[in-house]
Amino acid sequence: MAYAWGKAGMAGLAILVAAAPCCAAGAEDDDDKDEDSSYSPISTVIFGSMEAGPAKSFASVGMKRALRGGLAGSGFRLFIKAGASREETRRRPPHGTTYKAEAQSMLGYEWRVGSTFFALYAGSDAETEQRIGPFCSCVSTRYGARIQADLWTTPAEGMMLQAGGYASTLDGRLWGRLATGWRMPARFYLGPELEAYRERDYSKLRFGLHLTGLRLLGVEWRISGGWQKTSDRPSEIYGTLGLHWLR
Repeated sequence: MAYAWGKAGMAGLAILVAAAPCCAAGAEDDDDKDEDSSYSPISTVIFGSMEAGPAKSFASVGMKRALRGGLAGSGFRLFIKAGASREETRRRPPHGTTYKAEAQSMLGYEWRVGSTFFALYAGSDAETEQRIGPFCSCVSTRYGARIQADLWTTPAEGMMLQAGGYASTLDGRLWGRLATGWRMPARFYLGPELEAYRERDYSKLRFGLHLTGLRLLGVEWRISGGWQKTSDRPSEIYGTLGLHWLR
């Protein structure tokens, strides 16, 4: 099952991401959009992301939907996301390959005041993993619970602040990202980002630059890249691509 996600799923998700779109968990950008949306029946954001590094590639797609009314006001939200990844099983040869498929389904509440929103979610977290090596091939599926929080605000004119994080019972996973940026003449934000991840026997720290809110082909894009350090590999570069589409 995970192998099917790893091969077909990665390709399929990449196509969905390229055709549809991203970063709902916290990138509903700029004041103008929020002002316009107060007169709009928009109730759903479709999102997706892709990232790549020397030892791992990952793609995801999902949606956030207002259960009543639109996204311009406070209210309950449904958050659904699915992802797939391919990575090396071991640092030293023979590396082997691990395919993973994950899915989250959560309910939450989002508070909106002007151009600021803060959301809290809770729900299920599931993962299927297949490890392929020279001596064995094994498949496992696990289920857990996740809580997640997202914040987007513009603390000053021409400035944005975005923060997000989650905690999952799967391997005691913890993840957080903090980004700030300043509005450029082309109406996107540019600035630094800091991201950290930790689970039972693995940790990752990233520091880089992001470009958020670039409007192209009817969707909004986020591009980021920089340097990362993990507990099992030397320092290396990373890159991510995200986009979202309001419906």
